[in-house]
Amino acid sequence: MPVRTPLMTLLGIEHPVIQAPMAGGGDTPAMVAAVAEAGGIGFVGAQYLALDRIGEAARTIRSRTNRAFGVNLFAPQPAPRVPDDLRPALDRVAPFFAELGLEPPEAPTAPADGFEDRLEAVLETGASVLSFTLGLLPDSAVQAAKARGMTVIGTATTVDEAVALERSGVDAIVAQGGEAGGHRGTFLGDLESGVVGTMALVPQVIDAVSAPVIASGGIMDGRGIAAALVLGAQAVQMGTAFLTCAEAGVPEAYKAAILGAAEHRTRVTRAFSGRPARGIVNRFMDDVESGAGPDGILDFPLQNGLTRPMRTAAGQQGKAEYLSLWAGQGVRLARRTTASELMAALAAETEAALARAGCG
Repeated sequence: MPVRTPLMTLLGIEHPVIQAPMAGGGDTPAMVAAVAEAGGIGFVGAQYLALDRIGEAARTIRSRTNRAFGVNLFAPQPAPRVPDDLRPALDRVAPFFAELGLEPPEAPTAPADGFEDRLEAVLETGASVLSFTLGLLPDSAVQAAKARGMTVIGTATTVDEAVALERSGVDAIVAQGGEAGGHRGTFLGDLESGVVGTMALVPQVIDAVSAPVIASGGIMDGRGIAAALVLGAQAVQMGTAFLTCAEAGVPEAYKAAILGAAEHRTRVTRAFSGRPARGIVNRFMDDVESGAGPDGILDFPLQNGLTRPMRTAAGQQGKAEYLSLWAGQGVRLARRTTASELMAALAAETEAALARAGCG
């Protein structure tokens, strides 16, 4: 691939491709290692992993590759608002539990923050990069990661967030466009409004900060990578494209839903986790959102805990209508392949697209 950016040199990668962290099982050690071996860098989404599983994942990756990999965490979050009456939220999801043969849902409890313990586990992994989303890291966390020689990458959905991240000392910034699948990284202002499109967001962020910018959102093939590079991004972060790879740790029903989806059938929703996230529209999303009052959907992470038993059972039973099918707007471009094959295709496609644009 006839491109070399300073960020690629910093990360030690041959191609400007970052496999996005996908907390909840989408990324696997096999995927992360395969992406690394193919010249990109893969990330472990460690937010929902038990502390000992973080180290276990890192050891498995290291047994498969000597190349760099990254780990991702959520920034510390404020305590969620707990309504006086949880019944509206429980009643809204109860029919779906019954359809799956589950006992009625129980009131969730907010988990302990645990950020410091999780960060310490990540610092012991030997990962080259610490990335994060949903906010800013404490200064002490940034300093601790850099003391271990780690590159620190934050996530922004607006220019103001990118500026705040640069001031906090990050080494690079993911500009997450509104097309991106999964949770929105918005942390300044209205959570519902941080959906600026990738093509509009990336150049505005680049003009506002001096840190390298990574484009994310709706990028599924080499044409998208080339477009991001022409805009001035130094790499791209891709999630949905990797979810249909053989190594992805999501249920087959999830992969089939992506492969059968259309670009207009994704939507930003709070129905599954309580925090805005883009996914493929299904019956659960429609029914829970329909007419939901202020207490019909709990704040993150309470709603996430409430729906977890349902989502687990749905994955086991192969029922996509109950799954949080996080995916970006580029779903029609998804392909069933392996991570290494995808990386090879992305490299060839990017080279061809840049050549067509007269950049090769």
